[in-house]
Amino acid sequence: MFETISLIGLGYIGLPTAALFAARGTQVVGVDISQKVVDTINAGKIHIVEPELDGIVHKAVTGGKLRATRTPEPADAFIIAVPTPFKDNHEPDLSYIQSAALMIAPVLKPGDLVILESTSPVGATEQMAGWLAEARADLSFPQTAGEDADIQIAHCPERILPGQVVRELVENDRIIGGMTARASEMAVAMYKLVVKGNCAITNARTAEMCKLTENSCRDVSIAFANELSMICDALDIDVWELIALANRHPRINILQPGAGVGGHCIAVDPWFIVSSAPETARLIRTARMRNDEKPDWVLQKGKDAIMQVLADNPDRAMKDVKVACLGLAFKPDIDDLRESPAMQIAHGFADLGCRVLAVEPHIDTLPGSFAAKPVTLTPLADALAQADVVCVLVRHSAFADLRPRVPATTRVLDVVGI
Repeated sequence: MFETISLIGLGYIGLPTAALFAARGTQVVGVDISQKVVDTINAGKIHIVEPELDGIVHKAVTGGKLRATRTPEPADAFIIAVPTPFKDNHEPDLSYIQSAALMIAPVLKPGDLVILESTSPVGATEQMAGWLAEARADLSFPQTAGEDADIQIAHCPERILPGQVVRELVENDRIIGGMTARASEMAVAMYKLVVKGNCAITNARTAEMCKLTENSCRDVSIAFANELSMICDALDIDVWELIALANRHPRINILQPGAGVGGHCIAVDPWFIVSSAPETARLIRTARMRNDEKPDWVLQKGKDAIMQVLADNPDRAMKDVKVACLGLAFKPDIDDLRESPAMQIAHGFADLGCRVLAVEPHIDTLPGSFAAKPVTLTPLADALAQADVVCVLVRHSAFADLRPRVPATTRVLDVVGI
């Protein structure tokens, strides 16, 4: 049924998904708008950091099962895995999904399956079906032809953890939300080529809301931990000890606080629910706002430490103070900087005028947003030796056993409890 599968978007989700289908013997054509990404993959290499993925991609490409292109080609199934950011007013931006739909529309043929994996607000899959129908009036779609449609459409949200993508794409259960029963059946048959977990069938809207619900639940739980850390700081209580003690209760599982919430999922998806139900999603909105406020709180604590350094050294100016920011990624042991609170904090220190020593072991160069700012990518040992203030922003494995390595005179702001 699925001799060829096309992946639209070869990022953190699309490339691993394409590679795994190819590893199972399916012919896979990956599509990305970046020529650099296309060239990298066709050379059997990867452009992201993800354990095990490099070997899988290399084998799939050299074995002739995976290739990348900038132009969509005919296939039996199309999986769209493109970003879904929000606009300045936190309204969902579906322009990437629309562009992807219009890209594949010319090569669709009767019998094809189109799956939207991008995390989306409720109704996005139906909107995508509408764009496809407008572009291909010669074909029928589920919104008008139902089970008999030429093109079947489903929503199947990704639900994986960066750093464990290869394992979780295979082992995790999948939510299959077809616009028709036939679409769901086709999607299950396709995913079962690689997925060992269960495939739970529902409708497209419920599948869309399921992913948003999962990430909003996490966001609310993290907001509680982050708020607790701020309260404990004001009350001179060790929040890490407090949480460890509270979690000894058999029905309590408080998460660990941090510098905020980042990434393209938890930091974004709750706003999709708020946008759909602004009058009733009050708890979700408040949690999102609390997590968005945490980087500013961390930055203020850092400013306090810097002012203490200057007070102790009246002959020094702000430009002479060195602040080591340990971690720029949005979570431990990955290279993904999207929506990262650590990035926001590092920018904040740079804007103060002090020198920022950015320590991020998973990248080779700083992003362009730091251009013309007093920020340098610095090895950990050098940063610890030079810094007046050390801010631990991400719980990378490379930062384990940190305390003995920090000079006694250095001021430390540890927001991840390392």
